[in-house]
Amino acid sequence: MKIKKLYIAAGLACSLGFTSCELDEYNPSAGNNTIENFNTWEGLATYCYSSLSQELFRAYDFLSVAEGGSDMWLCSGASPLYAPEPMYYEGLTTSTNGTKKVFNQAYATIAHCNTVINHAESVTGASEAEKAQVVAEAKTLRAYFYLTLVTYYGPVTLTKTEVGDIDNNPVRSTVDEIYRAIEQDLKDAAHVLGTQPRNGQYARVTKKTAQGLLCRAYAQWAGEAKAAGNAAREKELWTAAKDAAEEMINNRSKYDWFMYPTVDDLWAQANNRNNKEALFIASGVNMTDPNAGGYYQKQNLFKYTMCEPGSSKSCNDLFPFEGKQNYYLGRTNEHVFAPSKYTMDVFDPSWDRRYENTFMTAFSAFSMVDCGWVDYRTYAKKIDQALIDKYGMGQKYLNTYLLPLVDMDVVTGGASNQYVFNGFWPKGMKPADYKTTQRIKDVKNLYVIDYPVAADDNRFLIVLSKEYKTKEQKQESPYFTVNIDDLYGGEFSTEYKSTAFDGTNSNTLFPSLIKFNWAYDGAWGKGLDQKSGDIMIMRMAEVYLIAAEAWQQLGDGSKAAPYLNILRNRAARPGTTAPQITDASEDDIFDEYAREMAGEYTRRALLKRHRAFETRLPKYNKRAAKFFKDYMYNMPIAQDFLDRIFNKEQYGDNGYGTTPSKGY
Repeated sequence: MKIKKLYIAAGLACSLGFTSCELDEYNPSAGNNTIENFNTWEGLATYCYSSLSQELFRAYDFLSVAEGGSDMWLCSGASPLYAPEPMYYEGLTTSTNGTKKVFNQAYATIAHCNTVINHAESVTGASEAEKAQVVAEAKTLRAYFYLTLVTYYGPVTLTKTEVGDIDNNPVRSTVDEIYRAIEQDLKDAAHVLGTQPRNGQYARVTKKTAQGLLCRAYAQWAGEAKAAGNAAREKELWTAAKDAAEEMINNRSKYDWFMYPTVDDLWAQANNRNNKEALFIASGVNMTDPNAGGYYQKQNLFKYTMCEPGSSKSCNDLFPFEGKQNYYLGRTNEHVFAPSKYTMDVFDPSWDRRYENTFMTAFSAFSMVDCGWVDYRTYAKKIDQALIDKYGMGQKYLNTYLLPLVDMDVVTGGASNQYVFNGFWPKGMKPADYKTTQRIKDVKNLYVIDYPVAADDNRFLIVLSKEYKTKEQKQESPYFTVNIDDLYGGEFSTEYKSTAFDGTNSNTLFPSLIKFNWAYDGAWGKGLDQKSGDIMIMRMAEVYLIAAEAWQQLGDGSKAAPYLNILRNRAARPGTTAPQITDASEDDIFDEYAREMAGEYTRRALLKRHRAFETRLPKYNKRAAKFFKDYMYNMPIAQDFLDRIFNKEQYGDNGYGTTPSKGY
């Protein structure tokens, strides 16, 4: 049975892995298909990558665990009761779907990594150097999944079990034992891995991946020493984090890392595949390949992070089409994951381009003129008196039109239709002008709407305004203006309002995270609710943040400040200067992480290592503060894992009440 599972895993690497431009997979249809055969063994090693794109970074579960329950994210006014367990700790148990899936996915991948590492010596058909590279990749992945487990679940079990092995009486390891194993794996890997991915397949881990994860591991480990009250050890670990980060920052060529000069380049659609700033990615399948549609799972995170202004429960009398027909944004029908007021307030868009590169706050219609799918005039919205009375646009705009911003096109021939950017229409057009008007093609990201939107811009239907506007100021615009601040104030005061407050359904709207939305050739799945871009698991900016964080925690905010200012300066919009930090505080660290890394699977870990849930939740997420308990620093052990083992009473569930004790 064990050998059969190995064959299946290696075979699945062909169908569940990556396309040829990313990772080549082994096809176990010929030769000696045992684990000692290099091709079979290497295929299993490649399969270790699959849970990144096929599981963790495909669906909402891990996002809700890694970013939810923090000061930055809430359930939207449209879906206030959706999966409240990881977002608010409300009803969080060992059976909670998201936390359970992450736990099980991590251990499943670790078993595959163990199999690769444990059998390396007996593998034939390759040089020792080739085998060492494969082992180093497996160690990096194993370290990442152990870091995931210890970060979110605390003192779990270090295991050497392989695919098909069962340990019915697992014993918990200490947090320090787990981190020491992570440290050793990453140091071993960084020593062996090169700066370029093996075989030129960019989804593979490299030296910079291992070193970046080592920086992250030291920072998180320091937080565990803080929780244990061991100040001396905490200082040692923050020093290790600082040293590891500065080693990387000061040796660019050694690790071959890169930072884009602007945040617009960082988030440009053209730079999503093989992003140069990425240290570690979950690669989406390239849907230009006609054979890519079959077994591959596509990512749908954008469905959860985008609002749906055209739904029947929102502003469908103003928005001229439903979300399921949106060839621009995609089908955004889950609309759950919304930024807190703190998250909105932490950005100053007067200078910071990260604001619009993170959130869409202006919503428009689209056309598909060249392919003939959607005429420019189809979604033109004539402003009548009823719309003015309901949505408060200016009387002077009566009988004028709100027109599409974006033109899309369709590309065929791949695994599915690809809906691609074909230009922005200029401001101030009339319905008949499209035949003689040139579209604006020089746009890096079709989802990034330049701030601020002009008061008279007729290409938008709805604008969520960061600056508070009076009724009279709203009447200067042809579009529906909603003050972002007015969206908050529901139950617990920090929540989104879940009922109408202005005679419209604007309470269903929210600034929408766009980091998981793409519209280039190869990025769409088989439906409008699927995307297939690459997700950055870690990027170089985080190393700068860790360097700053470590210095601040070591008591020298003046040495932390320059690392923060590098990121702030790059984010400054043309013609502005980023305000400079001179002596960074802990709040400065929290705030800069929020601006730079919003939605990038870092927030819960950051608050955990600073022991900050008790101080920040009461300010910024009062609903979560109501339900949070100290034992919730660690997520619950998965119930199906507890049900499989013989010693669950001793192993414990981390304090969630299904076992006599938490287990440590």
